[in-house]
Amino acid sequence: MLVQKLRLQKGWSQEQLAAVSGLSVRTIQRIESGDKASLESQKALASVLEVEISDLLQQETDMIAASPISSQNEEALAFAHVRRVKRFYVHLMQYVLVITVLFVVNILTNPHYIWAAWPALGWGVGIAFHGLMVFDKVPFLTADWEKRMVERKLGRPL
Repeated sequence: MLVQKLRLQKGWSQEQLAAVSGLSVRTIQRIESGDKASLESQKALASVLEVEISDLLQQETDMIAASPISSQNEEALAFAHVRRVKRFYVHLMQYVLVITVLFVVNILTNPHYIWAAWPALGWGVGIAFHGLMVFDKVPFLTADWEKRMVERKLGRPL
């Protein structure tokens, strides 16, 4: 998780970190998911992330010893939620851009009939539903609902 935090602080993707460190993307993914990295991989990461290797090793050891599994799970869930929000905003920007282009084409080609309203309406409903899902506004499809369903499926008490 420390490597992931340092990578995100620099605004790098896993692919970018892999390129500058000389490691594979899969190695970066394994390290960020908690697998132990080789000494050579740790040296490469410490160099490109501009930290001392001892700090990298010590902080990873401290994180494992000090943080219970539940806090690591909570952090992973928080990262997943942030990624869902990011995907929603990208989807929203795509919608605005494409619908704007469609309206411009519509006005230039056939200003008497506004056909661009139909794709705007259809896609807009999809965007609205996507937003409701991402921001947990649909009561039966929230993260809590998912957790309850998993617990029920596993036969654990709620």
